Amino acid sequence: MSEKKRSAMNQVVTREYTINIHKRIHGIGFKYRAPRAIKEIKKFATKTMGTPDVRIDTRLNKHVWHKGVKNVPFRIRVRLARKRNEDEDSTNKLYTLVTVVEGIESFKGLQTQNVDVDE
Repeated sequence: MSEKKRSAMNQVVTREYTINIHKRIHGIGFKYRAPRAIKEIKKFATKTMGTPDVRIDTRLNKHVWHKGVKNVPFRIRVRLARKRNEDEDSTNKLYTLVTVVEGIESFKGLQTQNVDVDE
């Protein structure tokens, strides 16, 4: 029963997720809601992609903050891309880049999708 598990964290992959921010910032005071939402997005990306190095795109930050500090969007569609770190002296071989998916009218019926990225 001692089969070696191959680490799936070494492969470069891109996926789209819908994050329910509303349940993650429930009970948080008004002046802390948008900063907590950014922290929760980072925590979600760390958990799902398995990389401790998570980088937030500036457009995602603007999307979270566009209604102010207290009126954060309930849900957000994000694209998580696990990429190789070009920096040789970094401790982590991979990092996760989190970007926002624009143009979503309704979140109903959306599933997690693997995205093919031509690099």
